[in-house]
Amino acid sequence: MKSLKTFLGEKGFVKIPLILTNTNHFEIKAEINGIEGRFILDTGASSTCVGADCAEHFNLNTEDSQVKAAGAGANNLDTKISKKNTLSIGPWSKDKVKLILFNLSHVNEALIQHDSLPVHGIIGADILKKTKAIIDYGKKCVYLKSNRYEL
Repeated sequence: MKSLKTFLGEKGFVKIPLILTNTNHFEIKAEINGIEGRFILDTGASSTCVGADCAEHFNLNTEDSQVKAAGAGANNLDTKISKKNTLSIGPWSKDKVKLILFNLSHVNEALIQHDSLPVHGIIGADILKKTKAIIDYGKKCVYLKSNRYEL
């Protein structure tokens, strides 16, 4: 019987390591516009988000948005949007990625209170769907369909 890694590798997936935080969230490293950051992998987040305080760090051009963000104990948060960004996770990369920016201080405060490092943002279901992500909780990794293959 083939291992999951071998089976998915034959199907064009790449294995990306995840870090389990003290809060039982999976953390993943990703690059936005060529700049590395730390993100929570969140299947329940509809969109990929970046902390509003990280716009300059990732060289994001932003514009105001009418959409309000909610989640993780906060509601009705003002947002901005940034379009035409490059997002890379391991060998997977995509141009023209839209990111939602809002104040993530409540998320980072909760992480810090549990002796975890703060994050730059959240990788949400929009990206997980595009990459056909498969999470292996036991091996603490996620498999993403490489865009060297047809998605």
